Amino acid sequence: MSRIPPQCWHDMVRVFEALGFHVDRTSGDHIVMTKPGHSRPLVIPKKDDLPDFVVSNNLRTARVSRKLYLSVLRGGRVHK
Repeated sequence: MSRIPPQCWHDMVRVFEALGFHVDRTSGDHIVMTKPGHSRPLVIPKKDDLPDFVVSNNLRTARVSRKLYLSVLRGGRVHK
């Protein structure tokens, strides 16, 4: 499977907000996002080029597929 290209933290926050997460708090140079029903928060560093492992780890924590993430990132809609 191909790697996810580096993403800006703004884009990750936008995608996860579209998926139902909300910014719970900001701690230093990290953003913490939560969603009811998920026991672990997402932690997104405020960096312009987030490495693919940060994106992958947050996708696993959020239980979101790579396909859905890339679809929302490109401007697709979330079907609930």
